[in-house]
Amino acid sequence: MEEGYEQERWVGYVDWRNRPALRSRHGGMLAASFVLVVEIMENLAFLANTSNLVTYLQHFMHLSPARSATSVTNFMGTAFLLALLGGFLSDAFFTTYLIYLISAFIEFLGLVILTAQAKSSALKPPSCDTTITNSSCQEVSGGKAAMLFAGLYLVALGVGGIKGSLPAHGAEQFDENTVPGRKARSTFFNYFVFCLSCGGLIAVTMVVWVEDNKGWQWGFGISTITILLSIPVFLAGSTTYRSKIPSGSPLTTIAKVLVAAIFNGHAAQSPSNAIADMAPSPVKTIQTEELAKDEDTTNKDMVETEAPSKELKFLNRAVERNAIHKALLCTTQEVEEVKIVIRILPIFLSTIMLNCCLAQLTTFSVQQAATMDTRVGGLTVPPASLPVFPVVFIMILAPLYDHVIVPFARKVTKTEMGITHLQRIGVGLLLSIVAMAVAALVEIKRKRVARSSGLVDSGEPLPITFFWVALQYLFLGSADLFTLAGLLEFFFAEAPSGMRSLATSLSWASLAMGYYLSSVLVSIVNDITGGAHHMKWLAGSNLNRYHLERFYWLMCVLSALNFGNFLFWASRYRYRTAGPKG
Repeated sequence: MEEGYEQERWVGYVDWRNRPALRSRHGGMLAASFVLVVEIMENLAFLANTSNLVTYLQHFMHLSPARSATSVTNFMGTAFLLALLGGFLSDAFFTTYLIYLISAFIEFLGLVILTAQAKSSALKPPSCDTTITNSSCQEVSGGKAAMLFAGLYLVALGVGGIKGSLPAHGAEQFDENTVPGRKARSTFFNYFVFCLSCGGLIAVTMVVWVEDNKGWQWGFGISTITILLSIPVFLAGSTTYRSKIPSGSPLTTIAKVLVAAIFNGHAAQSPSNAIADMAPSPVKTIQTEELAKDEDTTNKDMVETEAPSKELKFLNRAVERNAIHKALLCTTQEVEEVKIVIRILPIFLSTIMLNCCLAQLTTFSVQQAATMDTRVGGLTVPPASLPVFPVVFIMILAPLYDHVIVPFARKVTKTEMGITHLQRIGVGLLLSIVAMAVAALVEIKRKRVARSSGLVDSGEPLPITFFWVALQYLFLGSADLFTLAGLLEFFFAEAPSGMRSLATSLSWASLAMGYYLSSVLVSIVNDITGGAHHMKWLAGSNLNRYHLERFYWLMCVLSALNFGNFLFWASRYRYRTAGPKG
């Protein structure tokens, strides 16, 4: 009876009531399906406002184009960076299940504040005509600015928690110790990006239209209701979920190994250790009583090896030398886990530049489209609806990739994955280079039309269709599909079991750093290019006077250099888990 129960139990996992999770009741695609539906709603609530936020800040809060763009990138950067907090808490103290519920409520509170401000004219600066160049408009300040940014950053905190817990929660539903389980997990990540795009499609079409035509209070209101409704939808799947038991702070393990590697290396060795160092085989790891009792030792990630690997030999001192304090006693497994984290960091850093390029889609690209002819027949399309192009493309490509491209690649390569995670990421980085070159060429054409038509300073729409800007959206959207899905699965599959939520959050942290890098680049470019006889590339209220095409060329060059850096690290990376072989 006891043996049958042990076989039925998911070791190291609990249900929503913190009881042992069972194989017959918990996990699988049914449980993950609730996560996918919630992702549609969550991304709808988030993207409905962020895709058009630069317009709201410029025309209703009266910030300059450059400051509006910087404010948006700072907000989105903070939201994605806080995913690390959500991932850390999910690994260390709480389950991903609980973190999602708390985060969704926090985002709801932030959206309530923004909705109230958008509805009340007394909570916004006085209205003025922002289409007139050099017109006098009072920028939001004081308590009104405090209310605006309090709402925005409550939303950022909630979004961060959701991004840090929801993908990992869905991936936790699959058994990685079987080939069908790993394939199902790969399918989940592909459809996670698909559902993310579904929410984005509704956001950049219906909700953006509502914001531009019915008022921002309605747009914020839709987001508020949507994130509130996502909570009961998520709760509806409670009886099917399995959640990994928090195993303590992964940062503590990392810090302990690093400190032990530094200080244990200077400690005198005992005679037993000296003899062991002279022996042909390396010293076996120290086993503690607590580790021997760990109920997750059946998991392959927790199986002890006799000796640390030869990679990053400096860290081996943590187990091969005497510890100067019992708190610095390390196991081989802990050392190997830290090595894994260090080896994936260069891949993580290589994706930041791509996300810096993506940041332009919510800032300068929207402002470009706003100066152009946005009519399609008798319909005027809001500039913030431009992401509909990459979103639709992703929705078509994601199922095609999972059901056609991957099976074909598996047959050709004779491997479980078919196309490796790093290959997917590499394709995305390559597409970002093309995207920025296209963006620069389109901006050259747009400014040429502005000069030839004599509308540089008029503020009137230029006689050129906004579909030209859609080209950069298409390339960057495709890059996002390949890179984001590849990163999410790469980090989850490669990270140690006790660090997976935190590792998955690195995908969003890369987005955050990309948005921050965009803000930094704008500031640096303006500092360098400004002078007594030269106008800054990205300054002023008239986009037609910007040198945006030079900024895009700069990003194209930086993206190419970054791609070379990625190839260097990717070619040397050795996969830890079963599946990819190259």
